Amino acid sequence: MTITRRESLALGVAAAAAATLPIRSASAAPDDVPTAKVKPLDYKVEKGAELRVLRPAKFIDPDEVYWRENTKKYTDATGVPVRVDFVSWEDIRPQTAVVANTGAGPDVVIGFSSDPQIYVSKIADMTDLATYLGEKYGGWQELAVLYGTKWKTRDWISIPIGGGAGPVVYRQSWVKEAGYDRIPDDNAGFLQLCQALKKIGHPAGFSLGHALGDANGFANWLLWSHNAMLVDEHGQIALDSKETIAALKYATELQKTMAPGTLSWNDAGNNKAYAAGEIGLTFNGVSMYYFLKNSPDPTLQAMAKDTQHQALPKGVAARSPMSATPMNAMVFKHTKYPNAAKDYLRFMMEAEQYGPWLSNCIGYWSNSLKAYSKMKFWSEDPKLAPYAAGMDTPYYDGYKGPVTPASSAVTANYTVVDMFAAVVTGNATPEAAAKRAAQQAARYYKTT
Repeated sequence: MTITRRESLALGVAAAAAATLPIRSASAAPDDVPTAKVKPLDYKVEKGAELRVLRPAKFIDPDEVYWRENTKKYTDATGVPVRVDFVSWEDIRPQTAVVANTGAGPDVVIGFSSDPQIYVSKIADMTDLATYLGEKYGGWQELAVLYGTKWKTRDWISIPIGGGAGPVVYRQSWVKEAGYDRIPDDNAGFLQLCQALKKIGHPAGFSLGHALGDANGFANWLLWSHNAMLVDEHGQIALDSKETIAALKYATELQKTMAPGTLSWNDAGNNKAYAAGEIGLTFNGVSMYYFLKNSPDPTLQAMAKDTQHQALPKGVAARSPMSATPMNAMVFKHTKYPNAAKDYLRFMMEAEQYGPWLSNCIGYWSNSLKAYSKMKFWSEDPKLAPYAAGMDTPYYDGYKGPVTPASSAVTANYTVVDMFAAVVTGNATPEAAAKRAAQQAARYYKTT
């Protein structure tokens, strides 16, 4: 993607603002987080334990600042040194594969979504920790249960930390200029809005590149809002369907309304274009709003005031088909210190640590435990409302079939994203692309 000078300047100001921003004081007070009295977990931390943790890189400053601060608190409390490595979203899956295949490296890997299903034979059972946290903090959100357990069992294989949701992010004044008071909830109306935005010089922009969060989120919305799906309830590939064909034809028309370059965007692509004023509407996490809101530049502050969020259009679905990309913590069996690894995750999920981390991220991560939905920051800024229920959803990778290594592999290999990209670029007909993607998905489901 070619980045303009204007765009670079805008991003530079936003990044500098985030780096120097005095992070607001936020606490997890008892009235914020209702808890139940449960028997404490007492992991016998191994003598001489030390931990290495691998997790996705930040998109907003407090994510890393508070994670590191909480990690230091754990070391101060237990004497266990913990090294945390933050790696790019694109690199987390390849590095997780190396850890799993070599049986060496980080003790804890915080991957994405259904990644634990791929490595289920190489990671520790987490049922005791998940049960404790669920009982203490009001239970787990629906998406956390789907991704944290083996399909149709109560066996937990990971601890979902939080999910990054991507609702509609838009410039309210430009949408009004295009003739709309809010985002239409039907597919036809949404397309007409995007066409109107292009006419006034403020086009939409959605990634169909290999962007882990944004591209998969957009492609899944295209499917689900047309009642299409990768797999049916019985685990059979359902991608080659009339609903998918309709979604592909719709995507072709929607692509015509977009800013140039979207087919090569990574997960930062739409953020950059939005900050530069090159697009007026996208699907995204709260990161861009955070940067704009906290910038010292009056122009960017004005952009933040003009920024609104709304749940994704339903299309023909019964409810908004908005999901989230959860960070999902795994403890690998090769660790010499399994008790320390579990105890570290317990500590990070407790209210004293998790509350300030979550609230200072102002919605970039949606909570996986229900009690944290009661925190006051969710209602202090009404613009955060679409993010509050990010993990309270029935939509997930591989919907409507089982969460398995196959569904994770389809997502990791961008099978659905590439299907849409092939059609919108004119490199394949909808019928040919759907058939090919179904065949590719079937191979993953057959071999995993």
